[in-house]
Amino acid sequence: MRTIGVISDTHGLLRQEALDALAGSDLILHAGDVGDARILDMLGRIAPVHAVYGNTDWGDLRSHLPGTTVVDLGRPDGTPSGDAVPVGPLAYVTHDLDDLDLDPAAAGLSLVVTGHTHRAHAETRDGVLYLNPGSAGPIRGKLPVTVARLALGPESELEVEVVRLEV
Repeated sequence: MRTIGVISDTHGLLRQEALDALAGSDLILHAGDVGDARILDMLGRIAPVHAVYGNTDWGDLRSHLPGTTVVDLGRPDGTPSGDAVPVGPLAYVTHDLDDLDLDPAAAGLSLVVTGHTHRAHAETRDGVLYLNPGSAGPIRGKLPVTVARLALGPESELEVEVVRLEV
């Protein structure tokens, strides 16, 4: 069983509660609006990190992060191998679901990870799990501060847990 930590919209703030919730992850996906490159360094102390830039990421973050990425959830570092068959299910990470530029089911993806709305949400459509872990950064109105954990089972099934952080 592999654990994939999913986080988004940190906006320069990475709380200890988020680090604690993601501890033990084998891989971490950050769906943008990182806010500070040091956040990726801190997450990288837990597990390999795959991150995309969000609409508020500029400068070095935007120039060093892709707008989208594909991650092989079965590989130790998540990096898909160009000509090899995927080891595990494939995840597509982008910041804003409205910017989705492909048909995930037709592309053979199992998971689409987004952020942007600051609202945690998980739903399966056409055999693809769409996951927004919510916002782990500054509190916005009455929205909870959340991250998500995915459990990847032996048959490549994905189980989602949204974790509300007590802040």
